[in-house]
Amino acid sequence: MTQQKSQSAVPANSNAILVINCGSSSVKFSLIKPQSGETLLSGLAECLLSNDAIITIKQGGNKKSYKLAAPFDHQSALAVLVAQLQQLHLVKDICAIGHRVVHGGETYSQPTLITEQVAQTIAQLAKLAPLHNPANLIGIKACQQAFKKLPQVAVFDTAFHQSMPEKAFIYGLPYSLYQEHDIRRYGFHGTSHYFVAKQAAKLLNKPLAQCNLISAHLGNGCSVTVIKHGKSVDTSMGMTPGEGVMMGTRCGDLDAGIIFHLVENLGYSINDVDKLVNKESGLLGVSGLSNDCRTLENAMLYENNSQAKLALTVFCYRIAKSIASYSASLTQLDGLIFTGGIGENSTWVRAEIVKQLGLLNFYLDADKNQTTRFGASGNIATKDSRPCWVIATNEEWVIAEQSAQLLTNLAQ
Repeated sequence: MTQQKSQSAVPANSNAILVINCGSSSVKFSLIKPQSGETLLSGLAECLLSNDAIITIKQGGNKKSYKLAAPFDHQSALAVLVAQLQQLHLVKDICAIGHRVVHGGETYSQPTLITEQVAQTIAQLAKLAPLHNPANLIGIKACQQAFKKLPQVAVFDTAFHQSMPEKAFIYGLPYSLYQEHDIRRYGFHGTSHYFVAKQAAKLLNKPLAQCNLISAHLGNGCSVTVIKHGKSVDTSMGMTPGEGVMMGTRCGDLDAGIIFHLVENLGYSINDVDKLVNKESGLLGVSGLSNDCRTLENAMLYENNSQAKLALTVFCYRIAKSIASYSASLTQLDGLIFTGGIGENSTWVRAEIVKQLGLLNFYLDADKNQTTRFGASGNIATKDSRPCWVIATNEEWVIAEQSAQLLTNLAQ
């Protein structure tokens, strides 16, 4: 999609970008210098649309929380944020707002200046992401009110995966469903996979376009992506974030016949099935205990909880199987990346996954694995193994960087 020059577009090389990640009841935000990645301020507004609505703002080592006033909505949260930015004399540093937008469909493969037409298209794409795109639009409209003179940029989760070939994104369904209704695989976590791939390229000391990698973003939501010559060529999530490996509360890949069985024989409604596969399954469903990996590891290791062990074992097996399957997309593999909350911090999960990847020549150094946590990055493989990196993701920096680059291009 061709971008038109805009009078509101300004170079952003030396300014800060306010990054907004808006959910249905939350707003995550960061004020970032796009060139260096320095975070000037960050925070989270949560429990919006309820009496418990609260916003927490961090700057340097300081953290303050504020109760929100009625109507407890996104606009109320942004009003507090703007007031704090003014008080801290940071508003003058902001040159644009960068928004995380979950679904761009096939329309958007690059960061995009938000116009009324773009907002309408994001709304139309809500049919593909009904839980996410409407919330992203709430944040966009609230920021347009709060920052009327600043350009707003959309950075799409799906954009990085638009390089997938047709053989990777077409489902085995009638082709007309793709042609007429856009039913295909799109993939998500694109900004995360892109960021860690760039960091891996630096560690390999060669251009990203020469790198062949497999990236595992493991958190409450999980996805595995294969990156060939710097571009995504396949990924585990599909038309929605529900496809792929088992996750915190999502079941991942599922025999469609199970859904028919639940509806026809067990009395489930479609809404019941949706709740089951997205909110009651995965680690939570199998363990019957929690979707939090830390809770399950403690239960497995210190309480001998067999269901917690089963949940984690299934989780790791399905991720290892997905990683191994992606070798079919490559003729050369430079290394494996772990990122996301679980990928960056769970030594047990990483070890359990990698011990099943011996055929791909991956072997972990136990000591390096144990010490690479809580923001630490590095290669945790043995000397005779392919590289296996832990790389802390930074999706906000990607959004800031890409927003700044777009505005610079539009101003030229």
